Amino acid sequence: EVQLVESGGGLVQPGGSLRLSCTASGFTFSRPAMSWVRQAPGKGLEWVSGIDSDGSTVYVSSVKGRFTISRDDAKNTMYLQMSSLNHDDTAVYYCAIPPFYDGIYFFSRINGYPYWGQRTQVTVSS
Repeated sequence: EVQLVESGGGLVQPGGSLRLSCTASGFTFSRPAMSWVRQAPGKGLEWVSGIDSDGSTVYVSSVKGRFTISRDDAKNTMYLQMSSLNHDDTAVYYCAIPPFYDGIYFFSRINGYPYWGQRTQVTVSS
């Protein structure tokens, strides 16, 4: 059974930093790409960042230069280092495995994600 467990969320002041972790089990972690997806209060799901099995990364434009995604396959863990946080980053954050078709991961196709974590809350407030 695939399990994804997020941790590291919390309350942080604007301009601050936070690191999220996602620990995976139930599959060979080094194989699939992984993503972070978030949902702000009253809004829909938004794909944030993805990392492929070769370590290549992609980001939504609003977090480029502020967030860094990484993975440690030896620990079955993915991370999201967030810095220069602002109120717009307030959301619940999910780690998830993106859909895979014809040899391609479709990071932004949120409705097609087959596996999700249980989420972690990030609140940016003074």
